[in-house]
Amino acid sequence: MNTAEIHVEFAPELHLFVPQVRRRGAAAARVDGVSSLGHVVESLGVPLTEVGTLAVDGREVPVSYVPAPGDRVTVRAVERPQQVPGAPLRFLLDVHLGTLARRLRLLGVDTAYESTDIGDPALSARSAAEQRVMLSRDRGLLRRRELWMGAFVYSTRPEDQLRDVLDRFRPELKPWTRCTACNGLLRRATKEEVADQLEQGTHRTYDVFAQCRQCRRAYWKGAHHEQLEAIVERALEEFSRG
Repeated sequence: MNTAEIHVEFAPELHLFVPQVRRRGAAAARVDGVSSLGHVVESLGVPLTEVGTLAVDGREVPVSYVPAPGDRVTVRAVERPQQVPGAPLRFLLDVHLGTLARRLRLLGVDTAYESTDIGDPALSARSAAEQRVMLSRDRGLLRRRELWMGAFVYSTRPEDQLRDVLDRFRPELKPWTRCTACNGLLRRATKEEVADQLEQGTHRTYDVFAQCRQCRRAYWKGAHHEQLEAIVERALEEFSRG
């Protein structure tokens, strides 16, 4: 190995970020005596949001450690469940994760979602201002230093995305308490209070309603309720704290 290089081994969970690791089992990286180990790891393709601990020759080091030629580095994945310091657990999702946002809200998880592409600077600023965990598949966004906290969404399938987030963060689940459209809290409502949102058949068939305190949208157990109930039951069975 070149004396100006370090040897980096990644946890199996991180191999998808570093293609050459899948071929050789490890990666070699040039060092300049100035750049931090965190910078080197990110230059290899791994967002620091996905890194649990870093070790050099078996000794744990911070991301600010400046590696020396010949160092043997081990990069471990984030431990699960991952602890979120300080603020209540809240999420922010980018424009590509609308289905995941609605399912998290269905489970009562505080989930902000941008339905338009407002750009990485605005997303990272909101994450910091509201202390929300940024969920995204955009590695560039997750590398932004302004983020309060972030996590990569590993799958493209909403079912797997939901399970991954619930497994990683173990949020408290309170199904049927949030508006899937705006994230506002729901309250019980009478038929008269939501009558202006009901078609004639719905008005005649249903008697139990809820309404969002924020956007005023009405909810009832309509045609898609069984599908939603199945999502809720699966999540509660596997991830409910109780």
